[in-house]
Amino acid sequence: MKRKRKKKRSSLGLVLLVLISASALGAFTSKINQFRNRTDKYNNDKSIVVTDKKDDAKNDAILVKEPEKAPVKPKVEEKKPVDKKPEEKKDTSQDTKTTTGTANLGTKERDWFYIIKKDGTPSGIPDDVAQIIKKHGGYYLGNTEEKVIYLTFDQGYENGYTGKILDTLKENDVKATFFLVKPYITSNKDLVKRMVDEGHIAANHSDTHPSMAQKALKGKEAFEAEFTATEKAFEDLTGKKMAKFFRPPMGKYSELSLEYTKELGYKSIFWSFAYNDWDVNKQPTHEYAKKVLLERAHSGGIYLLHSVSKTNAEILDWFIKDAKSKGYRFASLEELS
Repeated sequence: MKRKRKKKRSSLGLVLLVLISASALGAFTSKINQFRNRTDKYNNDKSIVVTDKKDDAKNDAILVKEPEKAPVKPKVEEKKPVDKKPEEKKDTSQDTKTTTGTANLGTKERDWFYIIKKDGTPSGIPDDVAQIIKKHGGYYLGNTEEKVIYLTFDQGYENGYTGKILDTLKENDVKATFFLVKPYITSNKDLVKRMVDEGHIAANHSDTHPSMAQKALKGKEAFEAEFTATEKAFEDLTGKKMAKFFRPPMGKYSELSLEYTKELGYKSIFWSFAYNDWDVNKQPTHEYAKKVLLERAHSGGIYLLHSVSKTNAEILDWFIKDAKSKGYRFASLEELS
């Protein structure tokens, strides 16, 4: 009987030991899980902070470099293989100087950008950029003493909206400047003729839409060919000389390319307003486009719009009427001096 009681007590002790061990193991596991949860939460919090910072930086950015991609349809754009020879690729990380005919001019490729203002004052650019632009006959603003807007369109290819844009300009008695690449001229003859007949400026946007900074490195003859090929196509079609305004494709330039452009008798036309309107697969909403146009309006603004944009074609009438109601007038680039 005593043996049975001892055996029973021994069994109960073993059970208690197992239960105590299990409880301790559970507590230990719980602590580990709590630690892991805290670690995961910390890591997740860091990711959220980084994401938020990135979003804030994007939303609050004041430096604008638009457009980042050339609005030229691949099947229309004519790129010459000689432009891509590896041995001629230059290191643009440093602002080197050229002495081949034009002394002491930088060859560094630069991307156009400007500083957004939302208080009605003109967009800004760094002082060193302003000096380079002015020295070599470039513009990004017109007359800032008057509420005037210079409306310009880049014509990389036709997307079916230029006719509507021309209708709207005619209805509102507004003249604009259309920057044309050679393939656009040869592929859209009726539209180009209409631009001219209705009093708009048809200006040069190059033959093959290259970086003019890179083209300048290939020599003045190759650089000049980008202008003359487009001029000839325009003159053959219209019988008229092309206006001497040039918009550097993609906003890429160098001191040397600006000087070469000036020597050809052209004014380089940059811009003080643009927005992401060139992606035909990701068009801005009417609400967003109107908001941007309203809050960034400024005197002397050279506005860059793309005619491939469905949104632009649909809100242009509203924009012109709204700007006029606020005291703005639309002027020709011919007024630049």
